[in-house]
Amino acid sequence: MKTAEYWHMRDDGRIECDLCPRHCRMNEGQHGLCNVRRRVGDQLIAAAYGRACGLAVDPIEKKPLYHFLPGSKVFSFGTTGCNLTCGFCQNHHLSRSPEIEGTRISPEEIAETAIRHGCESVAFTYNEPTVFFEYAIDTAKACHARGLQTVAVTNGWIEPEPCAEFFTHMDAANVDLKAFTDRFYKKLCGASLQPVLDTLVHLRRKTDTWLECTTLLIPGWNDSPAELDAMTQWVVANLGSDVPWHFSAYRPTPQWNEAPATPLESLLQAQSIAKANGIKNIHLGNVHLATSD
Repeated sequence: MKTAEYWHMRDDGRIECDLCPRHCRMNEGQHGLCNVRRRVGDQLIAAAYGRACGLAVDPIEKKPLYHFLPGSKVFSFGTTGCNLTCGFCQNHHLSRSPEIEGTRISPEEIAETAIRHGCESVAFTYNEPTVFFEYAIDTAKACHARGLQTVAVTNGWIEPEPCAEFFTHMDAANVDLKAFTDRFYKKLCGASLQPVLDTLVHLRRKTDTWLECTTLLIPGWNDSPAELDAMTQWVVANLGSDVPWHFSAYRPTPQWNEAPATPLESLLQAQSIAKANGIKNIHLGNVHLATSD
């Protein structure tokens, strides 16, 4: 078993996880909301370590990253578990799986497999990579030792100290800024907005990690002109005008269908607002007509 980082023993005998803002507190045999950080005795265990799901070779643009190693192949994998509770999650079977699943594969084997398939990078994706913090970092080290780049596809909901350590090992990141209101984060994700904004600012100002961002537009929840205007003004003021932004269309799923599919008009409106506020690289996803300026 792999001992997890970022936790402490409380005076009341519970272990408190310090990885994300949720700060789950666990008695013996319990686990955090993510399901993969578990108490065993007087230790917090990284239960998903070495258990990979969804191993696949993808185009880097699928992450989506349009300005990092364009045209290259990336070896993608995830585990199970997530620290958010988004009902609209496209990989719900992994993020909310009650079991620890996956193929047993070491960090070194992941790197070697990526090289064998002609990939230039390895992506930690499909579920939230920060919940398999130790596995992701060890794999990143193995990749860098072999000349591979690393990519994190993340919700950005992490505490500042582990955030700084995690992204030291990442060459690129696509961060989901799911909305620009606490209402959305609290009601649909069981989380809060500010830690994500803090992660974005850290990435932009204190690291060399290449940054692109994605916002899934859900009708009636995060697609109002006022919210998009406020969000993109904040982006330019705090991250700069050259961070590529991906607006993606929502599609109802059996797990969550409380909004209709995102119409193309909503994506085009978001693109227009972002462009007017100064964002230079805007990409539209999950639609037949994808344009970028």
